[in-house]
Amino acid sequence: MQTHIVPVGFDYDRLIAPLVRDQLDVDRVILLEGAVGSEANVEYSQRLAEKLETDFRNLLGATTERFVIADVYDYDAAFEQAYELINAELDGIHVERAEGNEVWVNVSSMPRTVSFAFATAAHSIMVERQSDRDRIHTYYTVPEKYLETELAEQLRRALDLLGAVQRDGIDADRVADWMDDAKSMLNEFDERGTTIGAKKVGSSHIIELPVASFSNVKPFEELILFTLGEHEEFRSVSELAQTLARELSEEYTNSFRSKVIYNVDRLGPGGKGYIEQDEQGKSYRTRLSQIGELWVRSHADDR
Repeated sequence: MQTHIVPVGFDYDRLIAPLVRDQLDVDRVILLEGAVGSEANVEYSQRLAEKLETDFRNLLGATTERFVIADVYDYDAAFEQAYELINAELDGIHVERAEGNEVWVNVSSMPRTVSFAFATAAHSIMVERQSDRDRIHTYYTVPEKYLETELAEQLRRALDLLGAVQRDGIDADRVADWMDDAKSMLNEFDERGTTIGAKKVGSSHIIELPVASFSNVKPFEELILFTLGEHEEFRSVSELAQTLARELSEEYTNSFRSKVIYNVDRLGPGGKGYIEQDEQGKSYRTRLSQIGELWVRSHADDR
């Protein structure tokens, strides 16, 4: 069961296009609407939410539910709502079977207070529910184009046109051309919001945001991380242990191997999340996770 929590601001494409283009499974969608701001802003966001609700159902076959965030600038209330929503979806309150439920939080739209609140709530739950860490994702989508700059350019063209009308009289052809361009852009704005498209970054249209650990890294753990950073991947923990023994000029014994296994477990998915492992027969292929790679890069000068 794949649930996507989508705060709706003034975007359309990057809230649904990446899921369609990357052919991701989407079973359930929770659309969050803001209720603060000018009447025009609220109505515009509601129209986009209605369109998204229809298209998530028709294009991806997802069931949808809409929630209202009473005050999009109340960080504490948004965090509390996010915390409750994410935990409820992880626990499978809305489905018959909770096993395997995954929650994806899109932080591309909505005011930053809401996006930060939902990202921080997801981060907190990952730390609290270590066994569910792999079932919680926060992600962002880069737009292909922002419409605000083009709308500003249209306004500048209108001012130039009005100046020419005052100075030289009406140029019907020039007025007609500008009106066609302006109507086309406004239609695009009404249909797709303030951004257009979803830009592909690497192999995907979404950028998943890694979660840092709150735990300090101990010296022997540091050595493991730096060694993985240098070698990228080991076919087994034993191979990693042998390499560490050589670098430390220590004898490779069962005791040393057990020490490495213990520390790799502490750094793995059930611990600090800096290491990923794939089972290969009786061995575990071992490498840095994304947050592990970031840790190594940011601490390279400390080695």
